[in-house]
Amino acid sequence: MSNLSEAAFMTSAHELTELPPDTGTEVAFAGRSNAGKSTAINALTRRRLAFTSKTPGRTQTINFFTLGAGARLVDLPGYGYAAVPQHERRHWGELISRYLQERDSLRGLVVIMDARHPLTPLDVQLIEWYRDSGRPLHALLTKADKLKTQEARQTLATTEQALLRICPGSSVQLFSGTTGEGVPAAQKIVHGWLK
Repeated sequence: MSNLSEAAFMTSAHELTELPPDTGTEVAFAGRSNAGKSTAINALTRRRLAFTSKTPGRTQTINFFTLGAGARLVDLPGYGYAAVPQHERRHWGELISRYLQERDSLRGLVVIMDARHPLTPLDVQLIEWYRDSGRPLHALLTKADKLKTQEARQTLATTEQALLRICPGSSVQLFSGTTGEGVPAAQKIVHGWLK
């Protein structure tokens, strides 16, 4: 089994032709700009792999992190940031959708959503791009520490119901990279996909 804490930067791809060979196993992470994707990746690996920023839209390439033995974590560009030029947003959209639909080594997708604003139209679009692949999807409701306990539980229940309608068989959990809430549960899912 791959140890997430051994993850190391491998390569970046701005074009489909720059992707590493489509062999081994990959788990990809996707989310709206500023939803906490980099923080989640860093919490799961217990390393500062993905760079966090107060400026949305910083991840502009598909970033691959090797775990050895042909296993990789994949950080997809954040989506939905209006300040990115339209032509670049179109390029990201094609790059992400084709990666999600065509990548044979992809074993599962972790969708990062801010617990205060889950399942935005762009989140739903991404999930719809992915669902016909037949691969598992797990959602992390990040920044859960910013919600009161009852509010967090209600958000989780509502999101779970809606997500199952959009993508049957998917799962969702509360997560906080700041407090560590949900980190072991999410690590277990990623490990299971990489086996």
